[in-house]
Amino acid sequence: MRVSLTEAEYAAVRAAAAQQQMAVAAYAGQVLVAVAERTDPPEWTPLRELLGQLLRASAQVRRIGNNLNQAVTALHALGYPTEALQGYARVASATVENLDDLAEEIRERLR
Repeated sequence: MRVSLTEAEYAAVRAAAAQQQMAVAAYAGQVLVAVAERTDPPEWTPLRELLGQLLRASAQVRRIGNNLNQAVTALHALGYPTEALQGYARVASATVENLDDLAEEIRERLR
């Protein structure tokens, strides 16, 4: 399907999709279906914002895990921990604390 929009119209759709943390095509598809079915289009919700935060945190945890694996490999090769391992452990601890805070925020909003 192709939809023709002016630059101003596309900018408005792009801004609305960004607010929903959705790809432009996904947002446009949902809005078109909502109009066709005469239902409400997608709207911003606090849970969408939290989902975005959770996805960013998940990506960060994966990067930290990769770095920790490399540092542990160095530990096995050297026989002693490197400064990098200690640094990654601190970052991992702080990230887990942030995830705990995010989980608490989600729990509070779901009450």
